[in-house]
Amino acid sequence: MSIIKNGLAALAAGAISVSAVLPASAAPAKFDFWFGLSGDLARVVDTMCKNFNESQKDYEVVCTSQGNYDATLQNTIAAFRAGKQPTVVQVYDVGTATMMLSGAYKPADKLMEENGYKVDYKDYFPGIARYYATSKGEMLSFPFNSSTALMYWNKDAFAKTGKTEAPKTWEDVGADLKALKEAGYECPMAINISANESWQLMEQFSAIHNQPIATKNNGYDGLDARLEVNKTKFVQYVTDLKKWYDEGFIKIKSKDLGQDMVQAFASGTCQLILTSVGDHGTVGRTQKEGMKWDVAELPAYAGTERKNSLVGGASLWVLSGKSEAEYKGAAAFLNFIHDPKTALFWSTNTGYIPVTKSGFDFMKANNFYDKAPYKGREVAIESLTASEPTEITRGIRLGNFTQIRAEFGTQMQAIFANKVSVQEGLDTLVKNGDAILERFQQTYPGKTLP
Repeated sequence: MSIIKNGLAALAAGAISVSAVLPASAAPAKFDFWFGLSGDLARVVDTMCKNFNESQKDYEVVCTSQGNYDATLQNTIAAFRAGKQPTVVQVYDVGTATMMLSGAYKPADKLMEENGYKVDYKDYFPGIARYYATSKGEMLSFPFNSSTALMYWNKDAFAKTGKTEAPKTWEDVGADLKALKEAGYECPMAINISANESWQLMEQFSAIHNQPIATKNNGYDGLDARLEVNKTKFVQYVTDLKKWYDEGFIKIKSKDLGQDMVQAFASGTCQLILTSVGDHGTVGRTQKEGMKWDVAELPAYAGTERKNSLVGGASLWVLSGKSEAEYKGAAAFLNFIHDPKTALFWSTNTGYIPVTKSGFDFMKANNFYDKAPYKGREVAIESLTASEPTEITRGIRLGNFTQIRAEFGTQMQAIFANKVSVQEGLDTLVKNGDAILERFQQTYPGKTLP
């Protein structure tokens, strides 16, 4: 973290020289965009960049994949130190607190205003905008690839138990898993308990039930926030998951074990999973021939006043220390991405959801959600807009949260291996997680989140 702090702070303080302004005769003006997506998603980003370059003649964006989110952030820090930072960078959701505290950015809303673009920030879905906005509602970065978690269920398998609808409560889930097992299904439900599954299992569950992950409104109100998932409804949830696992209703599926849970569902091996809407396209492309399946909002315990789920993904930050020409190009690029037609292209080719109401309306007007393979993805919007975001459901703003997710994985594996009880495992998660948060707080003495 000291490297991150020093690297970003150096730029914010003006220690890095500003790139030379391109000559007036130079056209188009080039600027760099670094992103963390790979594979098919990287190819879609490359196409989007090509589309931007072909849409006008004044600017040329040079788009470069860094392989993954962590590498993107680390490579950007290294580039800062060498004075070769990109103009625009994709930073994943859990890196938001670090970016805000660095000061090494040009606020996106100010950038757009300075370059004559009028952006209606109320057009962004509240559950998406508030995750990346300051406490005053200022948009420091532009939401980009966005998703939320859904429940995927095998309609054929449920039909054999007499069910035609997805379970809406966790009590229903328990009964349905038992019925599926009795109907002869070896794997009624698949989960993973690695660090990455903190998003589906802990973070989404807590938001829907309006339960805090941490004090200080999940860190929005101060760097002295500390975890408290060992005394919320999450304890009951993990207890139920462990009980169903012990009864054989749940199986652990991961790449390390030979088949991840998305593959297990698509092949018909397992009948219920919780995963990102971004996996919707993968299931559609790889499903067992003839299998009928659908998606639904994540279940909630009976009697819960359901709240919005959390957005996942990343946003685009414009960095400090660049030339006026590069900033003009960045503003044009962000305006291009904000266009509803780009939202349609992006969602069609990736499975991510539109981040604005106008983008969503444009897609509906083009009958995007009316038939396969896209039908069902609108449920993600319904989940994100199930309520106005509360002080808890607007997001999570905790430092070093990737390390906390890793600790989540460690303790969940200990719980499911019967090394510790559910309460003991969650108590250890909180203890070790709080030590991580304290170190982050000490890295930024006297600072507050904007």
